Amino acid sequence: MVKYLLGVLTGVLIIFFLVIAVIIVGALAAGGGQSGVPNDAVLTLDLSGALPENVASPIQFDFLHAGPPATLLTVRRAVERAAKDERIKALALDCGGLGAGWGKVAELRDVIAEFKKSGKPVLAYMEVAGTIDFLVASAADEIHMAPEGRLDMKGLRAEVAFYKDTFEKIGVEAELEWVGKYKSAVEPYSRDSMSDAFREVVESQLDGLLELLVEMGSSSRGLTPEQFRAALDQGPFLSPQAKELGLVDQLSYPDQFEDRIKEKVGLDEIEMVSLRRYNQASLSELDLGSKRKIAVVYGVGTIVGGMGDADPFFGSELLAGDAFVDMLDQVRKDEDLEAVIVRIDSPGGDALASDRMWRALQLLREEKPVIISMSDVAASGGYYMAMAKDTPILAYPGTYTGSIGVYFGKFNLRGLYDKIGLRKEILTRGKFASIDTDYRSLTDDERTKLREGVEAVYDSFVSKVADARGKSWDEINEVAQGRVWLGKEGLGNGLVDELGGYERAIALAKEKAGIGADEEVALATYPKAKTILEVLFEHDGMGAQGLASAPLFPASWAERFDPQGLLPALAGGGMLAVTPYSWTIR
Repeated sequence: MVKYLLGVLTGVLIIFFLVIAVIIVGALAAGGGQSGVPNDAVLTLDLSGALPENVASPIQFDFLHAGPPATLLTVRRAVERAAKDERIKALALDCGGLGAGWGKVAELRDVIAEFKKSGKPVLAYMEVAGTIDFLVASAADEIHMAPEGRLDMKGLRAEVAFYKDTFEKIGVEAELEWVGKYKSAVEPYSRDSMSDAFREVVESQLDGLLELLVEMGSSSRGLTPEQFRAALDQGPFLSPQAKELGLVDQLSYPDQFEDRIKEKVGLDEIEMVSLRRYNQASLSELDLGSKRKIAVVYGVGTIVGGMGDADPFFGSELLAGDAFVDMLDQVRKDEDLEAVIVRIDSPGGDALASDRMWRALQLLREEKPVIISMSDVAASGGYYMAMAKDTPILAYPGTYTGSIGVYFGKFNLRGLYDKIGLRKEILTRGKFASIDTDYRSLTDDERTKLREGVEAVYDSFVSKVADARGKSWDEINEVAQGRVWLGKEGLGNGLVDELGGYERAIALAKEKAGIGADEEVALATYPKAKTILEVLFEHDGMGAQGLASAPLFPASWAERFDPQGLLPALAGGGMLAVTPYSWTIR
C-alpha cells in the first residue's frame, strides 16, 4: 500500500514538474523578442537573496523562474563581459537582502572595481539594506537610497547559544572528546558559558572583522576610519541620517535613480537589462569550442560520508565525500581539462570523508595543476581536504579558515528515555561493543579508547598540513589547536599563500597550465546541474532520494538551531572536524 501511494505521489510530482517546464518554455518563447541586448543598455544586478557558489540541483532554485539563479561565478563573468561590451553603458546595482559572507563580499567588490576601470559608471540603489548590502553598494561610484528607506548597519556582534542546562532539564548528556585548545565546537553542548580560550578567539575575530568593515566602508566612501567608526556607532540609520553622515549620496525614487543613470551616460533613453537576460543573450555569442578549458570544482556544504546531497530536515547543503571523490576522478580523467580550481565553501564535517577527499585531491594534483580558492569558509575538514602538496591556497581577507582540530561527540539519552518511559536492554560480546550506545555514559576505558582515536586523527591532520605547507609538525601544531583564523591572519601564519579570489585563481591556473595570460579560457563547472527527473529518480525508481531532498523546515530554523550545519555531521557519528561557529553579515 505504501509503495502504491509513493508511486501515485511520484506520478503527480512528475506531471506537476512537466507542467511547470511547459510554462517556463512558453514564457521564454513569449519573451524571445526581448532576449537580445540593445545598443544603449545598462546591466542591472539584483543583489538580493542567496548568492550560491554553485547550483547543482533543481531543488535549490525557484521553478517559476526561467532557470537557476545566478552564482558568484556567473555574476563575475557577466560583469567582466559587460565591461568590454560596447552595448553596455553602465552597471546598476539593486542592493538589499543579499545572503553572502565576507569572502563573497570581497569578490563582488573586486569585480565592481574591475568594471569601473572601463570608464563606465556604476550606481547602486538601496531601499532596506544591511551591512553586507552597504559593503557591496559602497564599491559603486554613487549610492542612492529610497527617501523612506533604512540602513540596518550597526556594527558587529557574536551571539552563542549554550545547551548544557537545557540538556540537563530533558535528561540528555553530551559526551565529547576533542583535541585543540580552541576547538570550541563542543562548548555549546558541554558548558553554560564561553571558556577563556573560546572568548579569546571570538574577541579576536570581532576585532579583525571590524577592521575589515571599517577599511572597506571608509575607503569606498571617502571617509577616514575614525569618521566611519563614529558613523557606525550611530546606526541603524534612516535614509536622511545615512545621507547626512556621508554613507549614501542621494535620496531617490527608482525613476529618479534611472534618470541619474541616463545623465551619467549622456543618453535620453536607456534599457535596463537583467543579468539573466544578458547571460542568455551572451550564450549565443560565445565561442567556447575553440577555447582551452579549466575546471572549477565546487566543494560546498557540511562534509558527510556517502553520496547524499541534501539535508532532509533543514535543506542545508551537504558535501558528500564519495560523490566529491567520484567527481574529482572524472575531472582527472578528462584530457580536455588543463587545470583545476577547487572552490571550497565548507565548515568541515566528517573526518573520514575529509581524508578520502584529501586523497582524491592528491591524485588529481599528480596529473593536473590544482589551485585552491577559498570562499566564505574553508575550515576544519574544509581546510583538511585542501592540503594537497605544492598546491597554492587563495583566500579572501575575511575567509573563515584554519580550525585544525578534531572531536568526537555522542549523546547519552538515558535520562530522557527514563522521563518518557522507554527502557533498553543491551547484550554485548566484546569489551567495547556498546561504546556508542545512547543508553549510558562512557566508561573510563571507553573514554580512553575514544581519546586515543581523536588524538590519532588530530596528529594525522596536523601532519598532512605540515607536509603540504612545508613546515614541521610543531610549527603547524602551534597555529592549529582548533583555532579559527581569518584569511588575512592565515596569510601571516603560513596557512594561506595569497589573498585573492576568482581572478587570481584563474590567472594562476592559466600560468601553471602554460596558457597565455591574455588568452581566454572556458570554465567547466562541477558538479553539473541535475534535471528534475534526475533528482526524482536518483536511486530506487520511486524518487525516494528526490522526495527526501525537500527540506521539512524553513531555512531560518536551520540558521537558528544549527548555524554551522553541524547536525548532519553529528547524526553520522564518528570523528568530526567542524568549525565551532559561523559569522553572518546582516
